[in-house]
Amino acid sequence: MTSSDIFAEIQKKKSFLCVGLDPVMEKIPRQLLREEDPVFSFNKAIIDATIDQAVAYKPNLAFYEALGPGGWETLQKTLDYLPSEVFTIADAKRGDIGNTSTLYAKAFFEQMDFDALTVAPYMGEDSVRPFLGFDGKWVVILALTSNQGSQDFQMIEDPNGMPLYAAVLEKSREWGTTQNTMYVVGATRGSHIQSVREIVPDHFLLVPGVGAQGGSLEEVAKFGMNSQCGLLVNSSRGILYASSGTDFALAAKKEAQSLQIAMEELLSKYLA
Repeated sequence: MTSSDIFAEIQKKKSFLCVGLDPVMEKIPRQLLREEDPVFSFNKAIIDATIDQAVAYKPNLAFYEALGPGGWETLQKTLDYLPSEVFTIADAKRGDIGNTSTLYAKAFFEQMDFDALTVAPYMGEDSVRPFLGFDGKWVVILALTSNQGSQDFQMIEDPNGMPLYAAVLEKSREWGTTQNTMYVVGATRGSHIQSVREIVPDHFLLVPGVGAQGGSLEEVAKFGMNSQCGLLVNSSRGILYASSGTDFALAAKKEAQSLQIAMEELLSKYLA
């Protein structure tokens, strides 16, 4: 999938919404627990409810690995159920050296056929480059995350005043292209998104932290949108658990529709 393909879906749906498929067994509506595969039944209902608004879906692998071997089967069934036109991201945060990275890439890009994979760049170029050797596949590099602990390392400045996250962006943009590399950039501070855009103006950004973590969608668009939108804004808990009752899918749809309406306005405002 190319950046033009992603942008075409954004234009079609007037949305840059990514839905995080992070199911917690304890939060799945009770009526689904009678199903043969409750997590897949939940995911399927969420996908059906949000497919008109979402251009991407991002399962976090931890929520499936925690279920043991059956969790991997559920993940594959979920991936197979998703329409081919939506962008699929394996949020696995892999990153190792040499043939280990190559095997991780084969697992997610060849065996499971995800479009993209999140990768931690801490070990440097030789831990990321193996993921870049697959046509039509994307590496989503962790750059500036939205969690509280991001301050521990990502904001450390070198003698010239450059924070570590900026150094990661500066260096890693040499490894790939705007057609195979994206960046995770948290939404919690708009000024940081602006500084990211100064370094990588044309790359897509995967942006968590809007909603439950307090990030502003307006600020994300103001500072982060480029001529191809360049944004995939993720929402997980706000959509998945909008209701815990029998109306959970309808509530998820309403939340996704609310985000889509806001995104349509922002697309009109900043891409006009």
